[in-house]
Amino acid sequence: MAFDAEAARREFPILTRTVNGKPLIYLDSAASAQKPRPVIQAMVGAMEHSYANVHRGLHTLANETTEAYERARQSVARFVGAAETEIVFTKGATEAINLVASGLGQSLKAGDEILLTEMEHHANIVPWHFLRERQGVVLKFVPVLDDGRLDMAAYADLITAKTKLVGVTHMSNVLGTVNPVAEIARLAHAAGALVLVDGCQSVVHMGVDVKALDVDFYVFSSHKLYGPTGIGVLYGKAERLADLPPYQGGGEMIGSVALDAITYADPPHRFEAGTPPILEAIGFGAALDWLMKLDREAIATHEHALYHRVREGLAGANWLKVLGEAPGKGAILSFTIDGAHAHDVAQILDRYGIAVRAGTHCAEPLMRRFGVTSSARASFALYNTEAEADAFVEALTRTQAFFA
Repeated sequence: MAFDAEAARREFPILTRTVNGKPLIYLDSAASAQKPRPVIQAMVGAMEHSYANVHRGLHTLANETTEAYERARQSVARFVGAAETEIVFTKGATEAINLVASGLGQSLKAGDEILLTEMEHHANIVPWHFLRERQGVVLKFVPVLDDGRLDMAAYADLITAKTKLVGVTHMSNVLGTVNPVAEIARLAHAAGALVLVDGCQSVVHMGVDVKALDVDFYVFSSHKLYGPTGIGVLYGKAERLADLPPYQGGGEMIGSVALDAITYADPPHRFEAGTPPILEAIGFGAALDWLMKLDREAIATHEHALYHRVREGLAGANWLKVLGEAPGKGAILSFTIDGAHAHDVAQILDRYGIAVRAGTHCAEPLMRRFGVTSSARASFALYNTEAEADAFVEALTRTQAFFA
């Protein structure tokens, strides 16, 4: 059965508004997706009817809120095929990567190697540079081929006995490339290295089973998954989380505290110091519960159809350069227009009510790899329609004419 995008749109109040006198066409979901009513209602309901701090109170409101918070953890675990004790709530994917880097960094020494890729988001580059600066860890990068695929032959050659961790995006936020994470993990583990995957884009558009992928760590954020900002997830294999030292100190992450000694809680609470993002977790759980009721395979087919509709509508446009043509890529279109800066393109499209991203997309090494300083990016979500895809093609064609 085909996915009903119009029915899905009715769940998103913001999509009824206008921008510059035009109906809003939101093509920036790869940066942050809009929020459906179940998320909004869950968060408002928690504030209006049952709010207290979690894990510490014994009164009714505290118990109700704690149960709602932990139900959200259950939803996350179910969403990626993990155990509840393997799900750590963080303030986002960026903090999740920093948590792992900080913990692993305590056991790394000068000369140890971290293997990343040229297509990583800055969030999966900068924390490892901290270890390079402070401890002499060596960073290596897997190159990207012209069509946007990873050079897997180079990857196999770059792994050595010194490689301690491989960090890789599951789906590029610029190219849409879906990387062969299971194969990457197999080769890394054969060399004795751990694997951390940035799943911020992939969990939105495809089913993810962290056990089948056999990765050690997998991170993602709520706000790209139709949930609120301020909360994300670190999945870690139980034995990997058990090996990590605490990231921050405070309440909740302790077993006991004395003047001369301290013990720590077991994962996941060991990594959740202080009052957590309670309302955000409840909203996140609501987003996942809502999403898991939908036919995600049909959604993926719908999103890919929109992408290909746009590509067909722009066929023969020799003024357009598309970044990333890997087979099986996600519904992300990053592009440049001859003679136009990406920022100008985005601002002109905004006049037509169309929201796209413009800039480096927190991927400067990848921009340099493709010889551009910036690009515009249209990303498609379940609430976008064929009419919006056609309107985007028309507006982009008019935008190019402005610079011709």
